[in-house]
This record gives sequence, C-alpha cells and structure tokens, in this order.
Amino acid sequence: MMGVSANVRNGLVLPLLMLFLMQEVEAIWLNLPSAGMKCVSEEIHGNVVVLTDYVVVSDDHAYPTPTISVKVTSPYGDTLHQRENATHGQFAFTTKEPGQYLACFSMMKSNNSGGGSISVNVDWRTGIAAKDWDSVARKENLEGVELEIKKLFGAVDAIHENLLYLKSREAEMRTVSELTNSRVAWFSIMSIGVCIVVSGIQLLHLKQFFQKKKLI
Repeated sequence: MMGVSANVRNGLVLPLLMLFLMQEVEAIWLNLPSAGMKCVSEEIHGNVVVLTDYVVVSDDHAYPTPTISVKVTSPYGDTLHQRENATHGQFAFTTKEPGQYLACFSMMKSNNSGGGSISVNVDWRTGIAAKDWDSVARKENLEGVELEIKKLFGAVDAIHENLLYLKSREAEMRTVSELTNSRVAWFSIMSIGVCIVVSGIQLLHLKQFFQKKKLI
C-alpha cells in the first residue's frame, strides 16, 4: 500500500513541477498600433532573475523593419531598461522589491511612414526559466538525468519561495483587512453617537420651541 502511495505522490509531483516550469516561460505576441503603446506586467517577489527577449515583426513585411521604443519600470517607477529605435533586444535584471514590473512597447513615429501595425514577440522568463542551465551543466559537469534533477530541485526551491511569498502577502492582506474592519467599526460607532447627539439637540430645540409657543 505504501508503494502505491509513493507512486501516486511521484506521479503527482512531476507533472506539477513541469507545469510550474512551463508557467515560468511566457511567450507573448503584442500587436502595436501606429499610435499609443502596449504593456505587459507581472507581479514578482524580490530577488528573482528576469530575462526577456523581444523582436519586431512587420505585419506587411515592410523594409526596413519599423523600430520601437521599449521601457521597463519597477513597482516604484524606477527605469530598469530603456531603448529607442530598436528592432530586437534583450533586458535582464534581478528584482529588488516585490510588486508589479511593467514593460511597455510603442512604435517610433519617425519610422512609421506606412501607418501600418507591427507585432512584437516578447519572450518573458523569470526564476529558474531565466537561468543559463548550459553554463550550470558545464560548470558542475552535469549531464542528462543529473541536469534534469538539478532543474527539478531548482523548481522545488522556486515553488517553496513562491509559497512563502504568497503566505506573507496573505498575512499583509489579512492585517489590512482587520485594520479596515476596525476603522469601519469605529466609524459606525461614531456615526451612531453623532446621530444620537443630533437627535437630542433636535428634541431639546423642539421642546424649547413648543414652550415658547405655549403649546406644552
């Protein structure tokens, strides 16, 4: 029975790890209009490697290939990468703080005489997917199964870090929720108190008014 259970666990863990590895690589196609920009973003926790390649493909096969402007910013608005008149390129950075990292692409007006649209292929990789496994294999003399096991261990570590990050975010959200509920409760109590005071003043004013009119 224990052997069956172990096989079941192994059968579940490997697909989960492969699914995680697939989710770490995101190939995105952006269709850029002649005016305006399009952006991609991802919420990433701290100390994570991000590696992205991008290449421009003209929809009408124009020559020379239209160029684009690229700008990558951190959650606090710091510029991590910026380039003008690019047809292809790459940027890489290690996140310093958790949050939404934004990459925006726009067509250069000076190179868009035809007014058509272009497509940009963005290969966005984070975590272990951005790691140069060929260099790791050469440095540590790993081959075949050993390299794949190394990748799986890396995936397990990444999953563990993601779980810890989600747990910390959950704690932060719970703290904010509790603080908001406390403030709403105090605001409700204050509102009730104000209503009682205003009602008392109105009753006192009406009593004085009826006494002056000698109605009571």
